[in-house]
Amino acid sequence: MASWLPHLRGRLADERGLPRLRVLPGDGAVLRLDVEWPAAGAVLGRVALVTGGAQGFGREIAEQLADLGCWVAVADLNLAGAREVARGINERHGTGRSLAVEVDVADEASFAAAVEDVVAFFGGIDLFVSNAGIVRAGSVGEITPEDFDLVTRVNYRGYFVGVRAVAPVLAAQHAAAPEHWFDIVEVNSKSGLSGSRKNFAYAGSKFGGIGLTQSFALELVEQGIKVNAVCPGNYLDGPLWTDPERGLLVQYLAAGKVPGATTVDDVRRHYEAQVPMGRGCRPADVVRAIRYCVEQAYETGQAIPVTGGQTMLH
Repeated sequence: MASWLPHLRGRLADERGLPRLRVLPGDGAVLRLDVEWPAAGAVLGRVALVTGGAQGFGREIAEQLADLGCWVAVADLNLAGAREVARGINERHGTGRSLAVEVDVADEASFAAAVEDVVAFFGGIDLFVSNAGIVRAGSVGEITPEDFDLVTRVNYRGYFVGVRAVAPVLAAQHAAAPEHWFDIVEVNSKSGLSGSRKNFAYAGSKFGGIGLTQSFALELVEQGIKVNAVCPGNYLDGPLWTDPERGLLVQYLAAGKVPGATTVDDVRRHYEAQVPMGRGCRPADVVRAIRYCVEQAYETGQAIPVTGGQTMLH
């Protein structure tokens, strides 16, 4: 029996109003599951696990999902940062609305332990947002095999390890209540839809992520799990871009990714000019796309651009 299975419990009898799945022991190894779920197709009342939740898009996604009525597990290798985010959510929405968990997304044992902690605390998982990711930009001659392996480990392997850990929980819940579906959403990138100059390690990992999304979708649909990806444009105001040491504005300037740029402001203006809607992507744009993935009932295996028109599907 899976170590987390005894923790799947009543989706009614919780002082926080948290909907839960109840497991009642049957004969021997048989379990009877009595369920009452959030309304079909609604974000409100769902339990969301967000990786990379201590900063950037992940932090904003966790906070905004809580604002929409989700219970949120904030997962990150930076446990102190995750605790800060969870503390803020609990202060705004009440004790017990958020939990911080430490996770190395590419480590199977670490992710399994995180999932067990989340299920023990919340009683289940309804939505897994695979957001954790890193970037190492540079030319073929500049990026080392170690850089390449690190990006691939976090962005590509980490997505697989997360799905491997979370999918059995979602499948068990669907088996208990076949009329209810559950969701996995990968936060991918526009770089997963088209190549990225002097950013091949990241783009390659994101192209691979879309391949995983489509393949997971075909397999997990039989278990009541929708799997989709959202592909944001550039979050020019986030720490991934603005960090003064490792931010992409600094990395791209140093790598000569933007011809003629001599300052980080030049780099920023270059990327803003590429967007028909005239601005960078914002976390609220991504959360709307995630909400769509959850609330719609007839899409799986999709990679949805959130790019202000910069990337268009055909």
